[in-house]
Amino acid sequence: MEKKTARLTLLIDPHKKRAFEQLCAAQDLTPSQVVRQLIRDYLRDHDVEYETRPDLASRDAPGRE
Repeated sequence: MEKKTARLTLLIDPHKKRAFEQLCAAQDLTPSQVVRQLIRDYLRDHDVEYETRPDLASRDAPGRE
């Protein structure tokens, strides 16, 4: 599960926003779920690696028991 602590603010045409929200609702998804998936897909398509669980990585750091 991703840790959702950062906010992304963007400006969008109100007509597109309304259409997007309606489509998301019709698919029983929130706009945030769709945008997060779009970002994951975009990063994957461009071979960009990123940490998904930095809290787990620090648990296995040398010197930690």
